[in-house]
Amino acid sequence: MTTDAGASHISSRDNALLKDLRKLGQDPGAYRKLGRIWLEGDHLCRAALARGVKPAIAVFSESFWPTAPAEWGASAIKTVVVADDLLRGVSGLESPAPMGFVLDLPARPELIPDAPSVVLDRLQDAGNAGSILRSAAAFGFTQVIALKGTAALWAPKVLRAGMGAHFGLRLIEGVEADALDALKIPLVATSSHRGEWLHQARLPYPCVWLMGHEGQGVSAALEARATHHIRIAQPGGEESLNVAAAAAICLHASGAALQAR
Repeated sequence: MTTDAGASHISSRDNALLKDLRKLGQDPGAYRKLGRIWLEGDHLCRAALARGVKPAIAVFSESFWPTAPAEWGASAIKTVVVADDLLRGVSGLESPAPMGFVLDLPARPELIPDAPSVVLDRLQDAGNAGSILRSAAAFGFTQVIALKGTAALWAPKVLRAGMGAHFGLRLIEGVEADALDALKIPLVATSSHRGEWLHQARLPYPCVWLMGHEGQGVSAALEARATHHIRIAQPGGEESLNVAAAAAICLHASGAALQAR
């Protein structure tokens, strides 16, 4: 490693930071072990900065570095420049980005009992989880509670699908269902076969939306806790909706109902 103009240059694939970045970029659960998060690409990096996040390390490819200081020079505590081929080896993308940030993993926040919330019940797909986070942030739901068995929320694929929503939400992972007893607002369960039709229901607000496993739906234990059960009309005749699509519809309906009052 060499240093110039405030930036350290890495040219060895055995560098300890590069080893960590490979784990963070390709192992969904590595952030829990390392206590760090890898944001790849300028969009996620800008989203983090816009929310006041101070990266621990900014990482740039050698070819990108000559133009980087104008926008990114003072963005992180430390700056590292990596040979292009080595940085490509870190990425899990087909078209690797020429830059990224390393963030310290935020401390797990305390659950706020009356915050508009979304509960993820054993969602398996990273794209679904990230998409729901994006919808939650867009429609004013400030807290997302992921029950045990749900995809890792700070994993690379979830970060990419969230498109920066992570930095505007309280994310509480690894929660047992009993922890939901602390919530002081109505719990609304989604279903494909029971409950009021969404377009006819008077939705409570603030509330907690329960979004279930892609195949099994909301668990029986969570359904028993729910104060409301909602289903979405599907005149086209499909049996069910993708959970991320259902979440977007339900969260938008909550926002629209609030504005109409």
